[in-house]
Amino acid sequence: MAERYSSFESGSLTWLLQRVTAAFLVAVLAFHFFLLHFVHHPSEITFAGTSARMSQWGYFTTMVLFLVTAAFHGVNGVYAALLNQGLTGTQKTVVKWVLIVAGVLLSAQGTYVALVMNGIIS
Repeated sequence: MAERYSSFESGSLTWLLQRVTAAFLVAVLAFHFFLLHFVHHPSEITFAGTSARMSQWGYFTTMVLFLVTAAFHGVNGVYAALLNQGLTGTQKTVVKWVLIVAGVLLSAQGTYVALVMNGIIS
């Protein structure tokens, strides 16, 4: 069986979303590392400084969007890799729903942590 490198049809909505989420993740990480390495000296980056930035809604919103985007991108990537291993019928359905539930739970946990750090909930 020849290995496929992508389980998504080129031009499909899932294919497009996979590329858009990858670009978003790279852009946010690049911006983060730019700020970390060129704006502040590494010794100035502290948990307190991070918490102070968390109170800004723009930072909070970006963090939540990053979490949701990373979960979507990761779940689709793992699912595609598992499809390449030859999952069939019931296996595909079970794996898909396990990955979806895991992605939602990880996004919810990350959002909860962000809400606590932001002081919205205690």
